[in-house]
Amino acid sequence: MEKHDAAEVPFRLLSSSREKRKPSVDMNQVVGRLDILLICLDTLRYDVAAEEEEKGNTPVLGRYGSWKKCQAPGNFTWPSHHAMFAGFLPCDYEAKNLSDREMLFFPRQIGMGNKVPEGAFGFLGGTIMEGLEKVGYDTWCVGGVSFFDKRSDLGKVFPGYFKKSWWNPSFGCAVKDSTRNQVDFILKKLSQAEADERIFLYLNVDAIHYPNYFYVDGDRQDSVRSHGAALRYVDGELGRLFEGWRQMRGDAFVICCSDHGTCYGEDGCQFHGINHPVVNTVPYMQFFLEQGD
Repeated sequence: MEKHDAAEVPFRLLSSSREKRKPSVDMNQVVGRLDILLICLDTLRYDVAAEEEEKGNTPVLGRYGSWKKCQAPGNFTWPSHHAMFAGFLPCDYEAKNLSDREMLFFPRQIGMGNKVPEGAFGFLGGTIMEGLEKVGYDTWCVGGVSFFDKRSDLGKVFPGYFKKSWWNPSFGCAVKDSTRNQVDFILKKLSQAEADERIFLYLNVDAIHYPNYFYVDGDRQDSVRSHGAALRYVDGELGRLFEGWRQMRGDAFVICCSDHGTCYGEDGCQFHGINHPVVNTVPYMQFFLEQGD
């Protein structure tokens, strides 16, 4: 019987399947040429996102395509972001194997032959941000949920992965205008940015995270209904961000996704940090932001 090195077998499986599919984008044509925006709509459920899209309630995001149904990288913010910042973004819901995952960013040093999948940007370092910094990007983080607020040791970890990171109380989950405040802040920073330096922006949008009841007049409790209302609010604010980015910076590549969903009583479950289909299923889209849009 032929023997194989343990590390070689998954790499061979990855290689054989990868040859059957073409990447949706060649990140080697993006990195170094365009700004990159990674926008996390923290806690957004796929079913709610898809319903709001179908009703035409999210026209800004709808302009760029439809939500793709994906598997979440983790069941709450902490594990999901460690995965995403290492290049493991939400993957196809129907994926059955590691080889079914399309990689936009690939960590070269994870021990799987050091071969970069077609279309992926192979980066060196422990995070996407470190890899992009090595090729000249200025990396920005605008936080939202408490894992990005820098007010605790835990809240300093993720911001510490970036050259520049910002958070203030007006960006917090309990602030109804949090996304507007974040966008205002980013647009101000963009007006001061060096025109010839590429930017990688990570934005943690926390308006959809609990509490979100105040997006429906008269409600006193979070629900699927207020979750959708929060998304509609966020969609409008993203329109301002995209328009400002086009005017001040030009074209960009945008990744917009959720890190996990959340429960509102389904099967007796509440919120997230647990494994449940609505927690583990998230929306994802990627698109080019172009001046002609």
